[in-house]
Amino acid sequence: MSDVSCVITGGGDGEGPGGADALRASVESVLCQSMRATEALVVLASAADPAVRTAARALAARAPERVRLVHADPAARTTGALRNAGLDAATGRYVLVLGSGERLQQHACRNLWQTGETSRADLIAGRWSRITDESGKEREPSWQAELFARSRTLSRFTEAPELVVRDALVTGFCLRREAARRHGLRYEEDLAHGEILFGPIAAASVGRIALVRRLIVTGRADPDRARDLVALVEAHRRVANTLIALGLPELREEREKAFHRDHLVPLVRSFPALPAVRRDRVATTAARTLTGPVPPELPPLERVAVTLLGRGDAEEVLAAAYALSRPATVCAPLTTGADGRVTWGGESEAPVADITELGHQYRRFGEMRLMNRLTRCAAADHGRLLLEGRLVLPGHTGPAPGAPLAATLEFRARGGARAVAFPAEVVRHDGTGITWRARADVARRLRPVGVRDTAWDARLIVEADGVRSVSDLFAPQDQVAGAVRFPARPRLGRLAGDTWEPYITLKDHFALRLTARRRPARTAHRLIRYATHFRPARKAKLIVRALRKRLDRYRSRGFKAPAYNTWLTRLPVRRGSVVFESHMGTCYGDSPRALYEEIRRQGLKLHATWSYDPSPAGFPHDARLVRRWSWRYLWALARAEYWVDNQGFPQQLRKPDRTTYLQTWHGSAYKRMGFDETRVRLQNAPQRERLQRAVDRFDHFLVRSEHDVTTLARAYRLPEERLLRTGYPRNDALIAERTRAETEGRLPRPPLAAELGLDDHKKTVLYAPTFRGGPGKQRKARLLLDVREFAERFGDTHTLLVRAHYLESARLPVCPPGTVVDVSRHHDVSELLTITDVLVTDYSSIMFDFALLDRPVVLFAPDLETYAAERGSYFDLREQAPGPVTATQEELFAALAELKKSDTRYADRRRAFAERFGVHDRGDAARATVAAVFGPTASRGVRDTTDHDRGAGR
Repeated sequence: MSDVSCVITGGGDGEGPGGADALRASVESVLCQSMRATEALVVLASAADPAVRTAARALAARAPERVRLVHADPAARTTGALRNAGLDAATGRYVLVLGSGERLQQHACRNLWQTGETSRADLIAGRWSRITDESGKEREPSWQAELFARSRTLSRFTEAPELVVRDALVTGFCLRREAARRHGLRYEEDLAHGEILFGPIAAASVGRIALVRRLIVTGRADPDRARDLVALVEAHRRVANTLIALGLPELREEREKAFHRDHLVPLVRSFPALPAVRRDRVATTAARTLTGPVPPELPPLERVAVTLLGRGDAEEVLAAAYALSRPATVCAPLTTGADGRVTWGGESEAPVADITELGHQYRRFGEMRLMNRLTRCAAADHGRLLLEGRLVLPGHTGPAPGAPLAATLEFRARGGARAVAFPAEVVRHDGTGITWRARADVARRLRPVGVRDTAWDARLIVEADGVRSVSDLFAPQDQVAGAVRFPARPRLGRLAGDTWEPYITLKDHFALRLTARRRPARTAHRLIRYATHFRPARKAKLIVRALRKRLDRYRSRGFKAPAYNTWLTRLPVRRGSVVFESHMGTCYGDSPRALYEEIRRQGLKLHATWSYDPSPAGFPHDARLVRRWSWRYLWALARAEYWVDNQGFPQQLRKPDRTTYLQTWHGSAYKRMGFDETRVRLQNAPQRERLQRAVDRFDHFLVRSEHDVTTLARAYRLPEERLLRTGYPRNDALIAERTRAETEGRLPRPPLAAELGLDDHKKTVLYAPTFRGGPGKQRKARLLLDVREFAERFGDTHTLLVRAHYLESARLPVCPPGTVVDVSRHHDVSELLTITDVLVTDYSSIMFDFALLDRPVVLFAPDLETYAAERGSYFDLREQAPGPVTATQEELFAALAELKKSDTRYADRRRAFAERFGVHDRGDAARATVAAVFGPTASRGVRDTTDHDRGAGR
């Protein structure tokens, strides 16, 4: 008896694609298991294809001890019936069912069996992936990451509701055979997608369930939702009824939402790729099948898509599909109600769904993207291309019906600047849109070179009242298939191409491409292909590729760092040269900027170089700019007399002997830093030594209080003689602003307020959360604060400035003008603090700086306990915070609504906070630091050599 029996069916009705090849792939994956006590149970239908039968017999003959053939009863025609026959014939301790073409990972059976034996679970499930496109690329469902984040054992399936809410158990799991028979688990033989129902029933029937975080199955075919819509809906309804029978209505509601998002929304997304006849058929089937309500919790565009699908209007569903892929595009007329809510659809149509949160109502014509539906593509007289279409107007903005309109059809070479324009013949306002018609003599006027400009994208430019609206031409994939062709005249001659062929891009936009249709051009293309693919050409390509790799190696940091440490550090120091860097080159700000401007104010004869990454925009024009990690950057560092930064120059680079390194640092610490971090403590010895070498380069380290001495200086193992108790130069501006506000009043605000369009009569709230990631590249972060909700609650009286951490980026929703402003790209945060009335943050060091202004601080820390436990902290934030600490958004909004009361209550505490953490910030930090480091009596960076300093460059 085998330990695991793998049931694989062949020839059943509704069997997936692949036939014999799919069967062979599945059986081969069983035979390749690292656990030898595994059998493949191949169940063949009586009507199976001869090729499938031949493949099954060959596999059984090759490994008769591990492959068994089961010939099903002639009455068993469906896949469900064949699987039941396999369950009956299985002899293994565990039984696993594979769909057509699904493959087991090499150690899948061993992982499942071992987990089952140790946990004594009746159902053991793991991750699986599915094929997402024609190229064969595979992807795991996004919801699996949380479900299988760790291996665990469940006493009941409700402890992991995603098992039944999602289609988690369609594959990638095994059952204890004895438990399956005890509970009478069978596949529904009349259901095309019976695996959708079988998994939840099995999970609800058995006792203990074990989840394995390993990938078990690959190669699962994505269902053809357009073909199998009725079967998918029926399987889902039976699962939902099962949950109701189990007394779990809340899981049924979650299942409804998941089904809409996992099946109906992807079906709508596939509409542009379907032929028109099939689109109509699917829409008609959907109108007959989808009779239930649309879950209101779905995002607005998904609600629109499913609602229109249920109404059976194929053309409207097509527009919804375009909107799903481009949420910022208006794809239908909009209706604004008396309450200001915006719905999809014109006033004469039945409202579809509320889409207010998309923010279309806040954009004007010319600012917003509009769907331009191509309705006709044909050949006109004199060999010209005739295009007709309709541009959607949102309703609340755009040209009036009688306003003069002008339109231009433009073809632009992809990836280039060349463009050819054709005036539109007809431009007419029809109430909810603009219909247009244009003729383009592409054969005569479109003259490509013939190389690298063979694709030309079309777009329409509409002008009304001096405002321009530019839109691509949207069309489904079958709109222009084989419709028309036009002769082409490339500048390189007709051998480069002879025909313009309209086509629809992968983004569903109309375009023209240069093709070779006639014999001379086809022959030339074949010769070029042969010349670039025969053996000498392939060898030449390999040589070129190797040369490029060598050049890339010379540009890589792995080559530059040793070259710098070995050779460049031997160069003589250029007297008076200073390299400034702020936040690893991402901005011109913080204390390095304050020191640079103080040096300029004093007129010191120093030669400044600033590093930038990735863009030099916003950096001073009178300083030398070098890109971080470029050869010019390394040259500047090697010859600099001073290094000044607030984060850390690359750890791989040594500091030359005669260079003085001033580390200004970027903030006092609440969270543990340096060698106090758990992450650093868990690193191996070479990694910790690399950090120590980087820190040993510091000659001066700025501190603003004794708290910095006992936390940062100790965490980075800095000796007392390297500490400068001057405060942070960046905070001089805050001290000056507080003094000005106390003597002259808060108004007028600094010039930045006008640049950002801030209203003097509205309070300015700055939301600046801390960095929550680890070392690495910039990443997108999800803001914990719902800025749209803030705008609705406080937009009339407050303006929210949002500043993501410089190592993160956040995408903000569209909000009413003047309510939310993204200031993440502004270089200097100190300038933002001077115009801020209230600071909202969590664990960021910005609260230590803002406290110097003696203005209200509200901490929004919903994950305070978790963050403090994982990252560690130097003090109890709730006990010493300069303002109220809120755990939920409602608490935050309540604190903002009663800010005057809390401000009075926390005033003394805020001043004590500023005094404790900013005792050395007296407004003269930049001047004192310049005198201590760059002045005539300053101590230079040459100090006794340590083991870390010895090496190259001496």
